Order: sequence, then structure tokens, then C-alpha cells
Amino acid sequence: MRVLLTGGSGFIGRYVLDSLQRRRIPTVAVGRCGLVLRADSIEADLLEVGDFSRLLDQAQATHLLHLAWYAEHGKYWASPLNLRWVDATTRLVEAFCGAGGRHVVVAGTCAEYDWSHGYCREDSTPLVPSTLYGTAKDATRRLVAAVCESYQVPCAWGRIFLPFGTGEASSRLVPSLINVLQGRRMPFAVNFRAYRDFLHVFDVAEGLVSLLLANAHGVYNISSGQPIQLAAIVTEIAHLCQADPQVVLELASERPSGPPLLVGESLKLRALGWMPQIPLMQGLARSVQEWAA
Repeated sequence: MRVLLTGGSGFIGRYVLDSLQRRRIPTVAVGRCGLVLRADSIEADLLEVGDFSRLLDQAQATHLLHLAWYAEHGKYWASPLNLRWVDATTRLVEAFCGAGGRHVVVAGTCAEYDWSHGYCREDSTPLVPSTLYGTAKDATRRLVAAVCESYQVPCAWGRIFLPFGTGEASSRLVPSLINVLQGRRMPFAVNFRAYRDFLHVFDVAEGLVSLLLANAHGVYNISSGQPIQLAAIVTEIAHLCQADPQVVLELASERPSGPPLLVGESLKLRALGWMPQIPLMQGLARSVQEWAA
């Protein structure tokens, strides 16, 4: 096995690279100029590559683990770059399969689902994305699945729910709450009555690598399967920061964002032997310590 990894310098990708290297799996990472990785690497902007054959000849990979996508927090939901990533991803997978690739794993998103259903199952919850990002990911899944089927190459699609942990952007929810409760930014309202599915980024990465090692095929939720109320997240972070959670909880949100429940069933991934290793509260404690430092 030799893995071609895209997005290896990203929030999730760095953990995936660590996971592959702990297992001593030969890996070549592809990314833009300035990418610094502890692995063989190829400099390339995947959105600018016209012909992937030269890149694949250089990589000599048997397996593809594709994470790269536009992910700037707060902007990716409606960015037209989503459309370019549909094209780049499909062409990369087609070229990889055509070059004799044996297995494809691609990172999807919970945003592909119809969130009004709340509890999301891979094989039964409707796919009705409400954003350009979710629509682009769902379209990519369909295209990639069709390409892989034509080459008879197994393809696993991992729908990631809500990752958190060291390395995430400071504007994301958990770091933002830590900064509020440590007095570094102004309080803001959250939909504290809502339930969400948070999973430490270490376990997200282990889920993706599990799909790779199992030669998995089909769609898998990468999620904790355990809903947690946002009020409990706020309260726990406040406890860890020795602060008053009411500075956040007393702020009523005029327009509650998102559904009252968003959680992913992860029975298919667990059947492969994957289990979350970092409990939510332990992960939050790590995040508070790291942001404090």
C-alpha cells in the first residue's frame, strides 16, 4: 500500500498524516507551494492541474485518500470554489482509477443530509443539502461513485460531522467559546437548546484511515452518534475556564441557527472496528488547556 493524500496540511489532514505514519504506511502528500509535511510530497495546486497523469506517475500510489477542499470557516458554505472542487475531485479520481489505483476514500460532509430529519443514517436519511457546499459535496459523491464503479474500484465516502480539537480555526465554535469564557472576546449568542454531534479530530482521522485499511466501499458517517446539547458544551467550557456560563447562555439568539438536532448514526463505521478514543469532555479539556497556552 502506498497512499496519495490530499489536504494533508489541513485541520483534519494533519491528524490523518500522523495516523498513517504511526502505522508506517508509505504516504505521498500533494499540496500547494509552501506545504510542509513529514512525508514525501508533491507541490501542486489541484485546482490548477489540467492533466493529473504526470502527478500520478510521480506519486506511484495504490490508494487515494482525498481530503482537499475549500474550507475557510464561515465562507465555504456559499463559495463558488465549491464548484471548482467538484471538477478537480472528479478528474483526480478518474485519473487515479485509470492509472491502476486500487482504492479511493473521499471526505464528505454531514451537510449533504436533510437536516430536518435530525438523526442521520447513511442508507435512509434523505439527501437534501441546503447550501452550495453540501450540494457540491453530494454531487461529487455521485460522480466519484460512478467513476469508481466504471473502473470496478471500491470507493468509501466518509460523511464527517462536527470535528473539534487542536489546530482548528479560532473562529470555529469551541475556540470561540473558550476565548469568550477566558475574556479574550465579546460574548455571542448560541442556539444553546440545540443538540449536536461533536467528534474529536483525532477520532475523525482514525475513522478515515479505518475506511482505507478495511478497503471499505459505500457511505459511512464519521460521527460520535451521541448528541450533546450546546448548553452543556458552554457549561463545561465555562467550568474548565472557571467562568460563568451565563455570559453566553443569557444571550437569546433572535434566529436560532440550524436544526434542533443534528447527529449521525455511525454503526457502519463501528462495524469495521472503529471506536472513538477521546471522550467529548476530555477533548474539551485538552482544547481549553491548549488555547490557554
